[in-house]
Amino acid sequence: MADRPIALITGTSSGIGEAMAATLAADGYDLVLVARRREQLEVLAKELADVGAASEVISVDLSERAGIQLVADRAAAGDIDVLVSNAGVSAYGPFEEIAPEDLDRAWTLNADATPFLARAVLPGMLGRGRGGIIAVSSTLAFSAGAPARAGDSRGMPKRALYVSAKAGPVAFARVLATELDGTGVHATVVCPGLVSSEWNDGASRVPVAMSPEDVATATWSSFTRGEVVCLLGLEDLGPLDRLAQAELEIASGNI
Repeated sequence: MADRPIALITGTSSGIGEAMAATLAADGYDLVLVARRREQLEVLAKELADVGAASEVISVDLSERAGIQLVADRAAAGDIDVLVSNAGVSAYGPFEEIAPEDLDRAWTLNADATPFLARAVLPGMLGRGRGGIIAVSSTLAFSAGAPARAGDSRGMPKRALYVSAKAGPVAFARVLATELDGTGVHATVVCPGLVSSEWNDGASRVPVAMSPEDVATATWSSFTRGEVVCLLGLEDLGPLDRLAQAELEIASGNI
């Protein structure tokens, strides 16, 4: 892997993560592929070899602290040029009915993995003065103000755990991007809507859903352009600008 830049991508056994691996391999990257299912990772590694990409496979569960630490140790080696923190789980349902152990696993994977892996990989990137972090969140991260309406197909699902966990990477990447300004290292958070994949037991395989490949293409384009927030499917960025202004107004008494 010495002659090509290296990207470490989590959740690469299917969906967005698999598509991101193919996109970066085609753009000249070698890969560190991270997911639970080793067999799928090894199949993907063979496919990527056909386009000249060498792949290292790490089969681990990032919903466990030990799993995050194992990948963080690899990320801290100093040779990673791009981190794509993509692995996640849906975690929908009434909050009071979520088992404590499921809450812990979902929160660890959706909220904690990104900052821990970013912290491990940043020193090497900053030392070289280049590189970046891509956090994959969701448009639902911005849905806290929309009520959940049980039995109403037009409403939102019950999602307190998922939304709160996915809101974290959005805020993290946005603030981190300001801290990294001028260093040559960049942070981007991508927020897709419905994506047709096996994620959430395939519930998002509907006609209006984006393909993982389209998400990967848009994500990589946004990152390489230096954008901080990639809101897929939102043509008018006015709402994002108004959100930033509202945040400044709310926080003005403390800054």
